[in-house]
Amino acid sequence: MTQIDSASDDRTTNNAVRHKYRTLTDAEKIQMQDIKDMGATFIAKLHEIGGTDSTSDRFASRDLSLANTHVEDAVMRAVRHITS
Repeated sequence: MTQIDSASDDRTTNNAVRHKYRTLTDAEKIQMQDIKDMGATFIAKLHEIGGTDSTSDRFASRDLSLANTHVEDAVMRAVRHITS
């Protein structure tokens, strides 16, 4: 499968839901990357404190799994704000 960088202006080519995008400014692209990096760092910390493999989707407890879900949701919503 072809991968497209989330900050690329070509990000619309594999999206079946949102049919029109606006071009992001360079500042917005940086904000989006920063938010995603923060989310990835937080998720890595969840794996660290649970003693699980960071390449796995499995967490040491239900609480850490829920924390992961909420981090993913927070990142998605922040990115939606930036890109809308």
